[in-house]
Amino acid sequence: MAHWLYKSEPFKWSWEQQVKAGEKGTFWDGVRNHLAKKHLMAMKKGEQGFFYHSNEGKEIVGIVEVIREAYPDPTAEAGEPWVVVDVKAVKPFKRAISLAEVKATPALSAMSLVTSMRLSVQPVTDAEWDLLCQMGGL
Repeated sequence: MAHWLYKSEPFKWSWEQQVKAGEKGTFWDGVRNHLAKKHLMAMKKGEQGFFYHSNEGKEIVGIVEVIREAYPDPTAEAGEPWVVVDVKAVKPFKRAISLAEVKATPALSAMSLVTSMRLSVQPVTDAEWDLLCQMGGL
């Protein structure tokens, strides 16, 4: 199974809001980049990803899981090709991992979060996943 990282500005959609969405979860919308769309379309039900607070905080705060695979984005204009997936909160990190800490960790130097910082939905390798879960206390 693949792993992912989802970026969200906390003032628009925070980890706390994701948790409050409960088991029904919510759709991950607002992706307007073709590479990020490609990542959404590749996601499979049951795959997990990191929830990352961008701009404010700049830290990985928890884990979400795909509960519905890609379908048309209900917030897109008619005829636009964008998609969403539904995700639910799985668990918070015991300790948030800051972007500065990710950048300072040599084993994470090739991570998309470091090399493709503007991409809102990113793949995460198994090695990155394992290391970040360990760093986050999971």
